Amino acid sequence: MADILIIDDDRTVCKSLELLLRRYDHQVHSIHLPQDVETYLHQNRPDLIILDMNFTIDTSGRQGLRMLDKVLGIDRSLSVILITGWATLQLAVEGMKRGAKDFLAKPWDNKHLLNSVSTILTLTDQQSQKASPASSDHRMIGESKAWSRVVEMIHRVAGTDASILITGESGTGKEMVAEAIHAGSKRWDQPFVKVNLGGISTSLFESEMFGHVRGAFTDASNDREGRFTKADGGTIFLDEIGDLALESQVKLLRVLQEKSYEVLGSSNTVKTDVRVVCATHRALQEFVAEGRFREDLYYRINLITITLPSLAERKEDIPLLVRHFVNQVGTSYELEPPMVTDEAMDWLQRQTYPGNIRQLRNIVERTTLLSVDKREIDIRDFQYNMVTAPKPGSSVSLPEIGQITLEELERRMIEKALRFHNHSVSKTARSLGLTRSSLYRRMDKHRLN
Repeated sequence: MADILIIDDDRTVCKSLELLLRRYDHQVHSIHLPQDVETYLHQNRPDLIILDMNFTIDTSGRQGLRMLDKVLGIDRSLSVILITGWATLQLAVEGMKRGAKDFLAKPWDNKHLLNSVSTILTLTDQQSQKASPASSDHRMIGESKAWSRVVEMIHRVAGTDASILITGESGTGKEMVAEAIHAGSKRWDQPFVKVNLGGISTSLFESEMFGHVRGAFTDASNDREGRFTKADGGTIFLDEIGDLALESQVKLLRVLQEKSYEVLGSSNTVKTDVRVVCATHRALQEFVAEGRFREDLYYRINLITITLPSLAERKEDIPLLVRHFVNQVGTSYELEPPMVTDEAMDWLQRQTYPGNIRQLRNIVERTTLLSVDKREIDIRDFQYNMVTAPKPGSSVSLPEIGQITLEELERRMIEKALRFHNHSVSKTARSLGLTRSSLYRRMDKHRLN
C-alpha cells in the first residue's frame, strides 16, 4: 500500500484515478489548485505523485514542467508520473530530463498506468534499501557521484518504454546496465534478448534478426526464429551497434519505425512489440558526421542516453567492487574468502585499468583463486597477477629523446599496424584508437596510401 498524490484541476480525472488506485489498497489524496501543492508537500511525503501538465486552457505543458521543478525542488527523491491530454514526444523527453519517472497520455490505459505505478514504487523501495556488496550485482555497487548518477538515471527511465543508448568504454558494464533497465521495466517478466551486432555479418543480418523460412536461401533447411521474434513483448539489447554496416542499419531502422518486419523468404508482415536498448563504445556522433552511421537511426535509438563512467572516474568504488568479487569467488567455489589488506586496497586504487571493471574483476578473481590457502591477500599477490595479466603497452619500448621526431614515430607506428592487420584500414584504425577518417588523414600526410 502506497500514499499517492494526484495533482490535477479536473475533478473528474481525480475521482477516476482515486477509484482505480484505491481498488489496489493505495491511499490517494487529490489537489486541484496548484497553489496548494507546496503547503501539502511541506507537511506530507507521498510515495508517488501523478501530476497533470496543464491547469488552464493552455496546452503547452509548461505549467506542468514548472510544477515538476517546484515539486522536486522541495524533495528531489519524490517520484513523479506526468500525465496530459496533449502528449508530445518533446514534452515527454523534457519531463524525463527534469526528473519525472514516467509520462502517460490521456485517456490512459488502466493496465499501463497500474504497471507504471507498481514499477516505480518497487524501484523506489529497492533504491531506499542499501545493497551490500555480498548480495548485489556489481552493476549496482558504488557510492561515487559518477556511479550514483547512472543508478539514478536507470531508476528514472527503467519504467518507461523509451529507447535507450548506453555509451562508455569497453568493460564499464553496458550489458549489466541494460539488464538492470529490463529488470526494472514493466516488461521484467518477458524475454531479454542480447544481440552482439559486431558478430553478425551483413549477409546473415536479416536471418539472424528477423528469422527465415525453409528454402529462403541455400542451406536454409529449416524455419528459423529471429531475435525480434524471441524478444517480442520484452527487451532486445543491441550491443556494439556502432559496428553495424550501413546496409543493415537501413533494415533495422525500418523495423524500429514501423514496428513490423518480414521473415526472410516470406511476404507476411509480422508485428513486433519490443523495447530497444542499444550500446556502443564508439563515438556515434562522429560516425554520423563521417557518414558511417545513419543520422535518422541515431536519433531513433537514443531518446535517452546513459553514459557510463570509466573506472578511473569512480576509483572510490574500487574497494566495494574488490570485496564483492572476492566474495563471489568464495561463493562460487565454496571457499572461505580471504581478506584484502588495507595496504593492498590502497595499492589497487592507485593502479590504472584500461579494461575498466572487466580488468579489475579478472585480476581480483585470479588473485583470490591463487590465494585460497591464505587468510589475507597483500600487495605482492596482486602485483604478481598485474604483471602476468595482459597489459596494453607493457612491452612498448620508446626511443630516447632526440633519436626520432614525433612525426616519424607516428609514421612507423601506422606502417607497423597496417602490416600486422594485412592493410585492413578498419582493424588498423581500431587498434590505434582512431576513426577510419582520422587514419586516412594520417596516411595521406605520411604518403602511406
